[in-house]
Amino acid sequence: MLAIIVVYFIFKRSPAPEPQSTTPEKNDIPKVATQEKINVVPEKKEEPKSPVDEEPLQDVTNRRKSDYTIPKRAVPEFGKITKQSFSEFAGERILVAEDNPINQKVIVGLLAGSGIDVILANDGQEALDILEKETNFLMILMDAHMPRVDGFEATRIIRANPLYDHILVVALSGDVGADDIQKMKSAGMAEQLEKPLRMESLYKIFYAYSTQETQAETAVTNILDADEGVEICGGDENFYREILAEFVSDYGDSADRLGELLRAHDMHGADALLLDIVGVTANIGAHSLGDIASHLKLALSDTHEKSYFSLYDRYKVQLERLTQEIKAYL
Repeated sequence: MLAIIVVYFIFKRSPAPEPQSTTPEKNDIPKVATQEKINVVPEKKEEPKSPVDEEPLQDVTNRRKSDYTIPKRAVPEFGKITKQSFSEFAGERILVAEDNPINQKVIVGLLAGSGIDVILANDGQEALDILEKETNFLMILMDAHMPRVDGFEATRIIRANPLYDHILVVALSGDVGADDIQKMKSAGMAEQLEKPLRMESLYKIFYAYSTQETQAETAVTNILDADEGVEICGGDENFYREILAEFVSDYGDSADRLGELLRAHDMHGADALLLDIVGVTANIGAHSLGDIASHLKLALSDTHEKSYFSLYDRYKVQLERLTQEIKAYL
């Protein structure tokens, strides 16, 4: 009996275990809900990506215009240009992006036999594909309106790539309005040639940008053979210097006089002046100018094609170089 009573009191004093609930405690629910809310709300308020991060290609082009410079020299006044005139730029390579087969044929035929390497692309995408493989081009003649990728888009892509900074892009288009030309320039087309293509206009583009011509312009060597000139003057260098000074005084403006005679169709006067030039240049050791004068003299009989005008342009440039070298020698 005593044992039963002891057990009874022990059981009565021990706290009964609380029943475990199968549902989460009330305090836990707000914590979970609050955490989920914190994670979700910022995603809804996230700002969209700035337009600067996805800048249009046109803006990229404008921002990079100062990053590339293609050398250009002033183009003098020219007379009639023939197919043979383009042989001065032999060795240059150009890419022609043109979808019209007839226009392609005209350009290829115009430059045939000149030594200029012409690569054809039927649209802007083909031009871009070619540039990915080779970049050795002086210029790209880019038709403005072509299928797939037109000339404007292709030019924007080209101007946005620094690997192509040395390549001139010339627009080929019949659009000659001020707004059209501005659109071409904005896309990165530095020059514009009208359709139908004129031989003189294309020649001027080559003359202004050809790397070969630019190098020749800066190379003033082997124009005056002073040693030979002194020898012709009996070894008297002072006398040779007098002859050089007289040449500059008497024939320094011969290019201007010759141009006036040719434009006036005074072939007799031009022939007489060139005859003097041939003789004088031989005496002072200026054989380069003398050779041009000789060829020009022979070309005066070509009154139909008037090819002598292209030789006259060469004479004018060579005379200027010779005059500079004589002044440096004196």
